[in-house]
Amino acid sequence: MNALLELESYLSQFINFETLPQKNMFWLDTMELLCARFNNPQNAVPSVHVAGSKGKGSVSAMIQSVLNEAGFKCGLFTSPHVSDFSERFTLGNSLFNEREYRAAFEELQHGVELARNEKNARPFTWFELITLYAFLLFRHAKCDWAVFETGMGGRLDATNVLVPRACVITIIEKEHTEYLGKTLGAIAGEKAGIIKDRVPVIVCRQARRVKDVFAQTADAHNAPFIYAPAACRARAVKSTDNGLLSGTRIHLNSPLFTRAVKTTLAMRGSFHAQNAALAALAVKTLFPALDESVIEAGLARAALPARFEVIESPAQFPGVPFVVIDGAHTKKSVSHTVTTFMKLCDSWTNKQSRRANSAVVFSCAHDKDVEAIAPFFKSFGTVTLTLPGSVKKADPQRLCAAFTGAGIPFAYNADYAQAITVALDRAAKNNCPVLITGSFYLAGEAKRVIHSTCLLTAAHNQRI
Repeated sequence: MNALLELESYLSQFINFETLPQKNMFWLDTMELLCARFNNPQNAVPSVHVAGSKGKGSVSAMIQSVLNEAGFKCGLFTSPHVSDFSERFTLGNSLFNEREYRAAFEELQHGVELARNEKNARPFTWFELITLYAFLLFRHAKCDWAVFETGMGGRLDATNVLVPRACVITIIEKEHTEYLGKTLGAIAGEKAGIIKDRVPVIVCRQARRVKDVFAQTADAHNAPFIYAPAACRARAVKSTDNGLLSGTRIHLNSPLFTRAVKTTLAMRGSFHAQNAALAALAVKTLFPALDESVIEAGLARAALPARFEVIESPAQFPGVPFVVIDGAHTKKSVSHTVTTFMKLCDSWTNKQSRRANSAVVFSCAHDKDVEAIAPFFKSFGTVTLTLPGSVKKADPQRLCAAFTGAGIPFAYNADYAQAITVALDRAAKNNCPVLITGSFYLAGEAKRVIHSTCLLTAAHNQRI
């Protein structure tokens, strides 16, 4: 068994708040004590810390990719994973070697077991330990840099034992309100907790009251405050809708740059221009002399699964022009996803028929703002609602009520694998595209369904 499989098995005995969130579940003192036992591995590698409601994974991947392009060995810690546990600890588009994964696991397991056997031992959580594992892995691998995405919140997130070289905060929306607060201001206050003394903080466009929270927190910490809309003009260059299949062309202009940054992102959707601006500003803040060509190449190579991931003409579903898989689960992110998907639909003939017949599968966890999200699906004929896999808690009654209230026809199928398969089959018969969105857990199930169907088709063809 490889080290990551052993790690995943070992961690299964610890309480996992990703799958079973609870109130009053956040604290940092345990994480600080854990890190002290392991000689503070969080300080071994200079880092960038990224928080926000949406886009933080994409921004983290972009920063990491640019740093790799600049010649650094840069580790990336993100969550959740979509298809494979290894997605959480990478070098971007590649993995560490088995020796490095193994050394970090053995150190973690040995130290944790010693701590658990002590008198009055504290209980450890799953996310605390995978965060600690990332610290240990990057130290064993002798990384030059590391990029860490927060889990939930910021102030009391397990990653917040870091003292990074730069902090980055993406868009703030109402999310996890049961745990982070009921208002945008309260949520922003939790996210602002990653801001450290004299550490530059780069912030994307925000509502005025949210921006004020970040600016005031930065001022209290004597931290340079860089507001991306004022520091960089970012735009996605208009192209043919088919151009979205190959990526998103962007232009970035900033006084920090010696010239405009122009590149094509592998990540699709015009909103990624703002994410790219955040990443470019963060790297330029750290390395003012870094050549713009390095930034362009790094941004172009950045990729993450289930961020408007397009599977073109999947062989196992002939007749489906493309499948879009996206983990959008907030009002703004769903809006962006649906808008971009419709642009792709419109690139095909008879767009009204395409939209009406497009197969759309949606689901989300119980704490998402489904009443605000549902109206974005009004352009489609029928939406299939389901559960977000078998892990996350859902509220199907509220989900169905939201779509009923928005006047959107839907079918509900609690069997998420069957719901995805039926949608793909229907799209194949109608020669129409498919959108599967609403949860990273649902995205992971979609990829598994497509992959397993592909394997079954291949096995059948071999028998023939």
